[in-house]
Amino acid sequence: MEATATTIGTATDPWRGVWGQPDAVAALQAAAADPGAMTHAWLLVGPPGSGRSTLAYAFAAALIAEPGDDAAVAQVLAGTHPDLTALRTEQVIIRIDEARRLVERAYFAPSIGRHRVIVVEDADRMAERTSNVLLKALEEPPERTVWVLCAPSDADLLPTIRSRVRTVRLREPDVADVAALIAARTGATPEIAEQSARHAQRHIGMAQRLASDDAARRRRAETLAGVLSVRGVGGAVDVAARIVAAATDDAKALSAERDEAERLQLRRTLGIAEGAPVPPAVRGQLSALEDDQKRRATRSLRDGIDRVLTDLQSLFRDVLMRQFGREDDMINREFADDIHALADQWQPSRTLVVLDQISETRRNLEQNVAPTLAIESMLITVATGRTP
Repeated sequence: MEATATTIGTATDPWRGVWGQPDAVAALQAAAADPGAMTHAWLLVGPPGSGRSTLAYAFAAALIAEPGDDAAVAQVLAGTHPDLTALRTEQVIIRIDEARRLVERAYFAPSIGRHRVIVVEDADRMAERTSNVLLKALEEPPERTVWVLCAPSDADLLPTIRSRVRTVRLREPDVADVAALIAARTGATPEIAEQSARHAQRHIGMAQRLASDDAARRRRAETLAGVLSVRGVGGAVDVAARIVAAATDDAKALSAERDEAERLQLRRTLGIAEGAPVPPAVRGQLSALEDDQKRRATRSLRDGIDRVLTDLQSLFRDVLMRQFGREDDMINREFADDIHALADQWQPSRTLVVLDQISETRRNLEQNVAPTLAIESMLITVATGRTP
C-alpha cells in the first residue's frame, strides 16, 4: 500500500530534518542543484535508524519543488504532492503488484513539479521476481522520473539493481550523539537516553521508543534475563513461549489503535454511520482492509521477534568480546555479571555457535518457520552449545 511520508525538515529547508549525515546531504544537495550531477536512480544505504527515509523525502522535496516554493516542499514532506509516489510496505515483503503499480506511475510525466520521484523505503523487502519488475524502469528511465531506493545494505538488492543506481552511504551515529538527540526529543533523563541509545545499538527510532516506553524497556530486560536463565530443553521451551507471547502482545498493542482508526475512517468515507450494519455492496472494501491489516500484523510480529534476535545477538556479542579481552563498548552493561560468568564458563567457539544459530533462526523465520519452534531450537543451542 502507498504510505504517507513523515513530515520532516521545514518548508523552507527540507534538509534540516536529516540528522547526522552531512556527507550524504552534501552529495544529494549538489545533485538536486546541478543537472549534470543527477542520475535517474539512487540507492540510500545505512544501518536501521540512520535516517534513510528522512533523507529520501528531503531529496524528493529538493527535486520536485522549484527553489523558493515552500508550499510544494511542504506538500512533498507531508506525502501529498502529486509528483511523489512513496511505498513503505506494511507486510513481510513488497508484493509484485505493488511494484508494477510503481513502474506504471514512473512513466507519468510530472504534473506540476520539476521531477516525478518514486521513493521505495523498504527496497530490501523485494523478492527476486519483484525486483525484476523494476529493472526495465531502471534501464530505460523516463526523462524526468527519479527513483530513490532505501535499504540497510546494497548487498540486500540484486546485482542487476545495484548496477543501475548511484549509491549514497549513510554513516552510523555514535551512542552519545543518539542519546543527546533522544533526550532532546523525548525529555528522557540523560541516563535513560544513553541506555536506550546503547540498547538500540544507535537505531534512532528504536532508541526513541525505549526511552519513552517503560514497558518496552522492561520487556527487553526480562527477555535477556529469561534467555540467560535457560539451562535445558524444558527451560528453552518455556522461555521461547514467553518471548513469542511478549512479541505478540507488543505487535497487537502497536497495531490495535491504528487498525481501529483505519476502520472508522473507511466507514466514514463509505458513508456508514457508527454502529450501522455494513451494506453488502461495500463489504468487499472492508474485507480488503481487514486482509491488509492481518498481513501487516504478521509483519509486525516478525519485526518484533527480529528485534528480540537483535538484542540476543548483542548479548552474546558482549560475551564474545569479553572472551577476547574487550569490554570498553559493552552494549548490555546491566548484565555485566552474567556476561562475565558466561565468558569464563564457555569457550569462544561455543559463543560463535550460539551467534551462528541466532543468524540461522532469522533465516528460518524468513522462510516462514513457526516462530515458537524457531526460538525453541535456538535456545536449545544456548543451553547445550549444540545445534539441534
